[in-house]
Amino acid sequence: MEFATTDFIAETLISYGLTPHRFPTTGLMVDVGPETEEKLAFRADIDALPISEQNDLDFASTNAGVMHACGHDIHTTIALATACALASAELSMGVRVIFQPAEEVMDGGAPDVIKYGALEGIVNIFAIHAEPKLKVGYVGVRAGAITSASDVVEVHVAGPGGHSSRPHLTVDIVYALSKLVIDLPGLLSRRVDPRTGTVLVFGSINAGYAPNAIPESGSVTGTIRTADITVWRKMGELLRELIPQILAPTGCEVSIVHHKGVPPVLNDDVATAVLADAARSIDPNAVVQAPQSSGGEDFSWYLEHVPGSMARLGCWDGTGEPGDLHQADILIDERCIAVGVKLFGAVAERYNHNAELFSKPSL
Repeated sequence: MEFATTDFIAETLISYGLTPHRFPTTGLMVDVGPETEEKLAFRADIDALPISEQNDLDFASTNAGVMHACGHDIHTTIALATACALASAELSMGVRVIFQPAEEVMDGGAPDVIKYGALEGIVNIFAIHAEPKLKVGYVGVRAGAITSASDVVEVHVAGPGGHSSRPHLTVDIVYALSKLVIDLPGLLSRRVDPRTGTVLVFGSINAGYAPNAIPESGSVTGTIRTADITVWRKMGELLRELIPQILAPTGCEVSIVHHKGVPPVLNDDVATAVLADAARSIDPNAVVQAPQSSGGEDFSWYLEHVPGSMARLGCWDGTGEPGDLHQADILIDERCIAVGVKLFGAVAERYNHNAELFSKPSL
C-alpha cells in the first residue's frame, strides 16, 4: 500500500511545482522554499496496518485486510497540505517535509530514512500524532518523554520430552515456561525503579499438543515497555542475566532473542514550547498537557540526532465514547486536518518570521 501512497504523494507535490526525492523503497521527502544551510522539518508516517476496516464510509480502505487504523492517513494529509501551501509562501528558511514508511515495523522506518540523509541540515523537526481520546481543536504537548520504549523478547526452551507419568525423566517445558511467565515480571519490578513505568507483558506461549505428553520445546514472547531511556538501553543485559537464573532449576536449554525496538520520544523543551505557542495562536485554549503514552513511536530516532517535538492532535468529535488507535472501527473527525495544517503553518511562521504565512482564507 505504501507504493501507491508514495506515488500519490509524489504526483501531488509535482503538481504544485515541487521536486520530491524518493527513498529507495517507499516514502519520500521534499524541500520547500530557499536552499538555506539550516532547515526546519516536518515528518509524517505513511504506512497502514494489517487490519480489516469495519467502517461503512466512502473513503474506507479498499485494500482487503489493510487499513489506516493509527491515523497515518491524517498525518500524511496534513504534511502534504503543509508542503503544498508552503510552495507558494515567501519563506526565509527552507522547510523539509518527510513522508516516512514503516513506522509500525520494529524498529521503525526512521533509521533508514535518516541513513538516506533526511536530517542533513535540519535544526529542528516536528510531528503530530492523531489522538482519538482528545477532542478536535485541542493539541496535547509534553516536554520530555511523551511515548515509551518498546521491545519484544522471545524465549525458546528445549529439553528431553516424554510421558507425563514420568516427568522426572524429562525436562518439563510447560512448567519451565510457566515459571518464567510468573517470575520474570516480578523480578523486573524489583530490579528496575518502578517510577520508570517499566512493564513486561507476555502475549503468547507455545508448547506441546497432547495432555499426556511433555514436549521437547516451547517458547514465550512478550513486550517490554519503559518510559526511561537508560533502562531501555540496559534491558537486554538485564534479560540475559535474569532469564537463565529463573530457568536454571528446570534443566532446560535456553535461547533468548531480544528484538530492540524504539526508544521513548524525548521532546525538546524549546521545541515543545514552540509547538505550544503555535497551537495557542490558533486558539488560546487549544493546549493541554499530554500524558506519557506507553506506546512506542519511531519518531524518537530523529530526536536522537536533532531536537524536536511531537504533539498529540485531537481527532475525537466529542460524541459517544472515544475510540482508540489500532481498532477496525476507528473514526477520526476530519476537522482535525485543518487544525494540523494550521499548527504546522504556525510553527513555520515562527521559524520564518512571516506573519502572513498561512493567512490565506483557503487555509
